[in-house]
Amino acid sequence: MSDHRPALLIAHHPSLDLLDDDALARIGQVADVLDPEPLSDWSDPRASGLLGRAEVILGHWGCAPLDASVIDRAPNLGLFAYAAGTIKQTVDPDVFDRGIRVTSGAEANAEPVAEFTLATILFANKDVVWQRDVRRTPRDPSLRHHRQPHDVAVGNYDKTIGIVGASLIGRRVIELLAAFPHLRVALYDPFVSEREAVELGAVKMELDELCACVDILSIHAPELPSTRHMIAMPQLAALRTGATVINTARGALLDHEALLSEVASGRLSAVLDVTDPEPLPEDHPLWSLPNVFVTPHLAGSQGTELRRMIDHAVDEIDRWRTGRPARNAITRDMLDRLA
Repeated sequence: MSDHRPALLIAHHPSLDLLDDDALARIGQVADVLDPEPLSDWSDPRASGLLGRAEVILGHWGCAPLDASVIDRAPNLGLFAYAAGTIKQTVDPDVFDRGIRVTSGAEANAEPVAEFTLATILFANKDVVWQRDVRRTPRDPSLRHHRQPHDVAVGNYDKTIGIVGASLIGRRVIELLAAFPHLRVALYDPFVSEREAVELGAVKMELDELCACVDILSIHAPELPSTRHMIAMPQLAALRTGATVINTARGALLDHEALLSEVASGRLSAVLDVTDPEPLPEDHPLWSLPNVFVTPHLAGSQGTELRRMIDHAVDEIDRWRTGRPARNAITRDMLDRLA
């Protein structure tokens, strides 16, 4: 095992307080931190000196894009360890052409999103938010007018959960749902075979078929040109009255005009951790509908959960410096289908 401690440069947005003394100490176990103050712009006067020495760049949210002009200034760079999830806007294909290993913390960030989704599914099946609001404002007749008689019964028994996208998060949600054997899982993902779906714990379906039979629709696909508005009026109309749409992926996957029509009529409910646009304008009607629950993109890592992402990056750095395979390597061919 190598005792080499590579020189490490930290790069993320300066407004984010991501690395406390404890985090820096954990990073320091596997690398020599060149400067604890992050670089957020490669034009920073410190950049040339740090890039010239760096063997590892530890990136996080707000890391400036890495392209040929940056790599040319970093002749010793061997690893870009991205501690967060979405990486395709940060890494230019030039990085792969130089033989630099690229890793992502998407696996670590998937865990809290999957946990949030599981909690939301269980709450939605129990009709928690609606029942709270009805009892909090019992004299408000407008609440009753925002809801049609449901085809979906209350409870976490004998229900079907529709998962759109077998991403890291989608797969983890399916794994978590395995603890609830009376919740069936249907999966739409064109890149997953029927056998693979069964191995995951789901039944593979086409999208419209899935929408027609589920009680909860949870979106976990990547944002690509081909997936924009993949959940639109035909899919929403196919859902049973009383079904809930959950989106923790990207707002653009869901046609918000179509959704607004369905939730305003009281036919569907929605839990949106991401929106299009994001954030929603203050006067957007989705804010005021009692059957729509909007959260500010908080399903991903927050607070103590940031430690998991740093620990994941530390592990990737340790694997690289000791000549072991990466835990979650990103290749050039993967960029087009990453979230």
